[in-house]
Amino acid sequence: MTDTLVVTLDGMSQLEYRRSTALAEHQLQYIDLLDQRMDGGIELNGRRIEAPNALQRAQFIALQLLNAVQDGNEQVAAATCAYLANRIPDLKQVQATTRGGMLSFDLIFDEAYEAKPQEVKVEFMKPRAQD
Repeated sequence: MTDTLVVTLDGMSQLEYRRSTALAEHQLQYIDLLDQRMDGGIELNGRRIEAPNALQRAQFIALQLLNAVQDGNEQVAAATCAYLANRIPDLKQVQATTRGGMLSFDLIFDEAYEAKPQEVKVEFMKPRAQD
């Protein structure tokens, strides 16, 4: 199990959650409440799932997390990230892309996040002719 869960959007880290950070009691209760709400079923990929399994719950919560990140809703992003980190201990990354205006994501269990070096665009200018 890795200590850090990283959420990326278009290759850039958006949120990093350290599992070693203890949650307050009210935060743990909120995670339990999320599970209780999902016990009544969820809507995933346009279909109703009455008894979602752990992976379906993770996909549902990851979608809520990514929407919160895009909307700048830090409280929901933190709560849903905490849910994933605590309920799915082997999850290392939530990798999302927004190609073509569509949000898609993968749950990554086998590869820890590594920051990629920033690319810098270098423009060359044509030398001026000497007189």
